[in-house]
Amino acid sequence: MMPPRHLVLWLPDWPVRAAVGAPPPYGPVAVVQANTIIACSDEARAQGVRRGQRRRMAQSRSPALQLLNADPLRDESAFLPVLRLLEDQVPGVQPLRPGLAALRARGPSRYYGGEAEAAHVLIEVLAEHGYPGTRAGVADGLFTAEQAARLGDPALVVPSGGAGDFLGPLPVQVLDDEEITALLDRLGVRRLADFARLGENMIRDRFGERGARLHALAAGADSRPLPTGAPPPELSREVSFETPLGQADQVAFAVRQTADAVFAGLAEASLVCTEVRIVFTDDDGAVSSRVWMHPTSFEAADLVDRVRWQLETLQPAASDASDRVPAGIVTVRIVPTRTDDSRHHQPGLFGQGPEERLHHAVSRVQALLGHRGVVTPVIVGGRRLADRQQLQPWGDRAPIERDPALPWPGSLPAPHPAEVFTPPRPIAVTAADRSVPVVDGRGVLSAVPAFIADAAVLSWAGPWPLREHGWDPDAAQSAHRFQIVDAAQRAWLVLWEDESWWAEGRYL
Repeated sequence: MMPPRHLVLWLPDWPVRAAVGAPPPYGPVAVVQANTIIACSDEARAQGVRRGQRRRMAQSRSPALQLLNADPLRDESAFLPVLRLLEDQVPGVQPLRPGLAALRARGPSRYYGGEAEAAHVLIEVLAEHGYPGTRAGVADGLFTAEQAARLGDPALVVPSGGAGDFLGPLPVQVLDDEEITALLDRLGVRRLADFARLGENMIRDRFGERGARLHALAAGADSRPLPTGAPPPELSREVSFETPLGQADQVAFAVRQTADAVFAGLAEASLVCTEVRIVFTDDDGAVSSRVWMHPTSFEAADLVDRVRWQLETLQPAASDASDRVPAGIVTVRIVPTRTDDSRHHQPGLFGQGPEERLHHAVSRVQALLGHRGVVTPVIVGGRRLADRQQLQPWGDRAPIERDPALPWPGSLPAPHPAEVFTPPRPIAVTAADRSVPVVDGRGVLSAVPAFIADAAVLSWAGPWPLREHGWDPDAAQSAHRFQIVDAAQRAWLVLWEDESWWAEGRYL
């Protein structure tokens, strides 16, 4: 099935524009986050500054470089006027991220007399209102259209059915998945055409569904739907209490009608809510705000549960006040922040599918046990396998404690063990004479491993040093990793640490 035609508009270096607050030229300017350059101006690029550089490297290339701190909220706020300008010209404009917007190409192309004509009209409108340099791309699917926008000057139209040929020469790094693209590069697969020629089943077996998705993008088979936009503000509802409420159950009961009113407005607009912000104001003037997500879509009872759970996080630690909040709540505001067409969430002709039934069952358990009563694992950054798992409440998007996209020197590359021991288990590793091999301070192994857990060793590799917090004598850790395969064809990931052998994981 051919992906629908999309028109993508890209405003280059948007974080720089949002930070400076004025159109180009900017001079040598860069936006920095965690000591890494995430965006820079044309003048800075001309002096050798690039995205991904460390702050010191960028300053050495451009001594006059002006560094500004990243602020995602500032980027989003500055992008709202752009979206309003585009909405005045064409309906259905959706922000993909600050500086990047998309819409279905069919309507504008019919109105303006062609896809290229529509792209040029929108570029000219933005230029007239102080947003010069906008680029546009039109292609089958969002991914291909975005790549066309980045290469368009000012607009590039990829013919229908030509997505694969257009994407083929591009480097695999445009897939924006550092882990997979780094491995592909080491394997000599450096262009999207090379990646697309690989067998789909082989990619799925090696990289899972994430790799299969990237493989489809590389071939031009992009079937992602255009994300829905922000819901209208009139869907928000607020309830105020003349007497501040100090009981969590009191507040939850009082917002039931407000939650029903929110869903009545959504139903009238043929929408469902998939993300909501709940804001409390207490009698001291303090504000508590949190965004809640849902795997499918909220119901009114789900919102009441979220109100109660959010209040529970504000409870004092004392056990005698376990059902009270620190101060009386005077205002509760419910703001739908992401919606979807209700047609996408209608039950099937013969009832709901297994995933939907599973979700409702898990949600009922969560309502009984509390917000953190049901959790699911997510992968985070870290060097040790046990550190790379973070548990988050069912249906919630908790902030990632350690960004997996950051470099983690000493971390284990894929494929990872299927079974991880938390904490690591003691395991017997011995040499042929039944002595225990040791690793000295220079990383030299004293004897070849011959037995592991009383099984003969067929092959082994290592050691790979694993050092953490070397600057802190109290928290410093040092270990050496080995991979060992025994006579039963079991592959082990083991550690030499604290003068002992430990099993960190096992491959299946």
